[in-house]
Amino acid sequence: MLYKRILKGASEVHRSSRSFATVSESKYKILVIGGGTSGLSVARQVYNRFKLAGKPLNDGDIAIVDAAKDHYYQPGWTLVGSGLRPKGDFAQPLASLVPKHIDHIPENVKIFSPDSSTVTTSSGRNISYDTLVVAAGLQINFGAIKGLSEALTDPKSGVSTIYSYDTCDKTWSDIENLKKGPAIFTQPSGIIKCAGAPQKIMWMAWDRFRRTNRQDIKLDFYTGMPTMFSVKKYSDALNTLRKERGVGGFFGYDLVSIDSASQKATFKKSSDGTTVDVDYSLLHATPPMGPLDVFKGSPIADTTGWVPVDKDTLQHTKPEYSNVFAIGDCSSLPTSKTAAAVTAQAPVLVENLFSLISTGKIAGAKYDGYTSCPLLTGYGELMLAEFKYGLEPKESFSAFFDQSKSNRFFYHLKKDLFPAAYWKYMVNGEWFGAKGLSRPKY
Repeated sequence: MLYKRILKGASEVHRSSRSFATVSESKYKILVIGGGTSGLSVARQVYNRFKLAGKPLNDGDIAIVDAAKDHYYQPGWTLVGSGLRPKGDFAQPLASLVPKHIDHIPENVKIFSPDSSTVTTSSGRNISYDTLVVAAGLQINFGAIKGLSEALTDPKSGVSTIYSYDTCDKTWSDIENLKKGPAIFTQPSGIIKCAGAPQKIMWMAWDRFRRTNRQDIKLDFYTGMPTMFSVKKYSDALNTLRKERGVGGFFGYDLVSIDSASQKATFKKSSDGTTVDVDYSLLHATPPMGPLDVFKGSPIADTTGWVPVDKDTLQHTKPEYSNVFAIGDCSSLPTSKTAAAVTAQAPVLVENLFSLISTGKIAGAKYDGYTSCPLLTGYGELMLAEFKYGLEPKESFSAFFDQSKSNRFFYHLKKDLFPAAYWKYMVNGEWFGAKGLSRPKY
């Protein structure tokens, strides 16, 4: 069967890493939306899975649709903000990561039409598919906090965030330049990427201030959440750490606006809806996040904008869209949105997708909700939070360590091993998280 055919197009097709620049309509056996961590991992793993089964796919049976110029290792941005690595270590051209046997369509999807198994790109190109993997990520809503975007572009504002490649190095600059005054670190209520990251950078700043004898800096953590962390074991340990280190904790406080001219931040209290103004000399802001606009009102998404999938199999919950899967940040999976979660989700999705194509039924491979949050608590120390559905710890090193306590071994996993494994193995479909290089068997 010819899974990809050119139905209508220009006289010449220009390719870069097999990327299509002018084709107006095409069909693929497997179409992956998004060239981020989830999309690259799945595209490479599914190709390898068919090859392993003795059913190799043809060149161009799989395509990745993504207009992004660069691909980022986003967990590395905390290391940049902590002064540990240059941000150039965590970016590569997306086209360079897409192998020649996978087509790269450098556009974004504008319309999902799952009833006809097609998508329409921003240029009006129609792409049909046999199976669809939605790995489009989420969006960071900088505009939801009044004054934030302007403050981030002002080198003297004292406002930064590690949630952007463009600004993560400003975080380090602000930390280094602060001599005294209040340092505020924020976290919004609701879903965000890696819910531990807002306090990772806080702990690193605290340690940097301590090591450089800047005693006149007072740190406070303002969070829209009710506790330090969602899993009680780690939350209790982090709250104890907060008190020991003299860091103020304000729970149920959402940042709503910034006045960088007067260095005031305004927070809304969830308890009564009132607002409070807080002075700062340094402010690290974590913006609210949510589904991409393309999913709003789309038949492929639920009413909140996430792509609804079975929490075990990652297959779309609507029977009529059984040829659709979703993974990572854009999905409705009730677990933290982290790269570590993707390492556990991807092989499950791939096995079920492979079975669906091969037999017409999914294999029944199940995802247990595993995710991980490597919580930097200072230079040379890290608390490794690992858990699954139900917010139950699922720890890899519990036989050797109390994972609610920080240590240097965990620190070097985050700082050295994980970034190296990501660029060498994960984007090539060869890294399976807690299982390392061993592909799980189902």
